[in-house]
Amino acid sequence: MPQYLSPGVYVEEVDRGSKPIESVGTSVAAFIGFTERRPEGNRGEPYLVTNWTQFTNAFGGFAQGAFLPMAVYGYFLNGGGICYVQSIMTAEEAARKSNAPAQPKATAQLRGKNEGAPALLEAQAQVPGAVSVTVTDAASGAEDQFKLTVRSASNVEEFDNLTLNKGRGVSNNAVETVNKASKLVKLAELESPIATADRRLMAETYPLTAPLATVQSGTTALVSASTFKGDVTERVGIAGLEAIDEITMVCAPDLMTPYLAGQMSREDVKAVQLALINHCELMKDRFAIIDALPDLTPQQVNDWRMKDTNYDSSYAALYYPWIWVANPNSNGGPSQIKMPPSGHMAGLYARVDSERGVHKAPANEILRGVLKLETQVTKGEQDLLNPNGINCIRSFPGRGIRVWGARTLSSDPSWRYINVRRLFCMLEESVYEGTQWAVFEPNDYSLWARVKRDIGSYLKRVWADGALFGATPEEAFYVKCDEELNPAEVRDVGQLIIEVGVAPVKPAEFVIIRFSQLSGVAQ
Repeated sequence: MPQYLSPGVYVEEVDRGSKPIESVGTSVAAFIGFTERRPEGNRGEPYLVTNWTQFTNAFGGFAQGAFLPMAVYGYFLNGGGICYVQSIMTAEEAARKSNAPAQPKATAQLRGKNEGAPALLEAQAQVPGAVSVTVTDAASGAEDQFKLTVRSASNVEEFDNLTLNKGRGVSNNAVETVNKASKLVKLAELESPIATADRRLMAETYPLTAPLATVQSGTTALVSASTFKGDVTERVGIAGLEAIDEITMVCAPDLMTPYLAGQMSREDVKAVQLALINHCELMKDRFAIIDALPDLTPQQVNDWRMKDTNYDSSYAALYYPWIWVANPNSNGGPSQIKMPPSGHMAGLYARVDSERGVHKAPANEILRGVLKLETQVTKGEQDLLNPNGINCIRSFPGRGIRVWGARTLSSDPSWRYINVRRLFCMLEESVYEGTQWAVFEPNDYSLWARVKRDIGSYLKRVWADGALFGATPEEAFYVKCDEELNPAEVRDVGQLIIEVGVAPVKPAEFVIIRFSQLSGVAQ
């Protein structure tokens, strides 16, 4: 209490209002895997990325043999906005650990302008980091000339009025001009049946990428289950994610990379996926998105789920089958590649959270960027898989490729659905953060009333958003904080007990329409 020792007017600020509770974010993913490189000074710690350009500047582009870059790209494509990337191995580290020669420098092939024309030039990066080459029209306007703009993270070079012509009297040949002046790239002319005078470059931007071949080479055991599990003190691996509160989704698409290379067994995959699940259960504010093994039939994936792994957790969901996407590193190779769906699914989670709310099941939604599926799952096959918590991705005529499952891996019916678990993660974390002010406050009737009022006001807003079931707030939730829960013996040990009950909305997984035949209708 303030002391008043002399006559006068005293002004005091008294805190009598409520302390609003705000919902925490639900759409921050964490990716664990392999990249072309890491940001300077980064040793594998989680790194914040908010868009694809930031990712390429920090980690390079699409790396052959690594699923993480494609997963992050699919995450942003499907509506993701913020994520943390954890690179547990780069191309250079893989080469060094396997005693293999250094990885080739990042390159891009600049294609001819006419449809079906082969590549005419190859650009090779001379500096580490993200480098791109952009071809545009020349300032001169001449049809046989073009402009090259070379960009790195810290520099831009421009070369205008270049040509592929060469010989006596030609002073602006692209290869000679760029190789003489550029510090970022070197050009090499490729063999082509097209006559020199008819060569034109396609106007577009070409990102320079390097393969990550040694990660999948299988030469030595470069990665193991312990590599993915990591160490919290070093802030690497799955354990290193404990230091970041904002994360709400976790996936490891590159867990399948060493499996495909023969470096990890099914038991190793199970150990890492269990580490992901255990991490989410320990933190209680995040959700694991699990990939099924590749090349499995519906019967095989069911056997793998029920016999080999037998996971039981409400903090994880399993998706099947793998998806086919456009290959960004085709360069004459296959135009499509097959990859695990976890990154695309994390983006879909974020999109549904933004458009509808975390209480909406992330299902019956189109999966963007997917060309086709590894396996076309039939209704009869999904009748076998769905009760066992295997969420299927299916293709429907005229409706696109959609996620057709919304179940967790839990055997507890109360936690059967993904949206229910994620809703409780949000509610619990929001109330936890919003009631920190109550610590060390006098544990009396006044505190009980204030806590009950603040939590009740927050849950009323959640109910108004459609996340809770009930025609009235009283039907949707209750908050109890009174002397019955906090008798003298509880207060004497410094505890304040608050009981909160909510009725979450469940998805209409089975829509049953009953028809009957009427012989006649009375007028």
